[in-house]
Amino acid sequence: MKFIIIGKNIEVTPGLRAAVEDKIGKLEKYFTPETEVHVTLSVEKDRQKIEVTIPVKGSIIRSEQVSNDMYVSIDLVEEIIERQLKKYKTKLIAKEQSRGFFKQDFIEKDYLDDEEVQIIRTKKFDIKPMYPEDACVQMELLGHNFFVFCNAETDQVNVVYKRKGNTYGLIEPEV
Repeated sequence: MKFIIIGKNIEVTPGLRAAVEDKIGKLEKYFTPETEVHVTLSVEKDRQKIEVTIPVKGSIIRSEQVSNDMYVSIDLVEEIIERQLKKYKTKLIAKEQSRGFFKQDFIEKDYLDDEEVQIIRTKKFDIKPMYPEDACVQMELLGHNFFVFCNAETDQVNVVYKRKGNTYGLIEPEV
């Protein structure tokens, strides 16, 4: 695995780099040697945050963890990503799709899916064309954290969502 480690408001010391590579490096049994792992370490007041992003074909495996100790955050994020990988592996539609990123023994090994995804409710609604700002207002009125709408500017389905710090995000399909 190839590590790309950057720091925001923190210097990436050799000790931190070694901790990240040792802990996240335990996941290399699931990936090919060419797989890139993007790690961002950041500090805001007493918050020690680590963000790990691993791009794989057609998807992204990502986790972020915050604690008051960077080494604790590193430990937590490794556990979360390993759990995500086991779930992701059970959801692979075709084994051929993953050959470029995952080792063959990981694909073939059977993991028990103790946290199976269950859809318990389906909701249908009319998607009305509106601007992203209007969608944010509608989302707030409904008291939801996200809102699906048809963007009046692009005529495509978009999603607005609430972010930390009372800001909003917009998800648009890539064409």
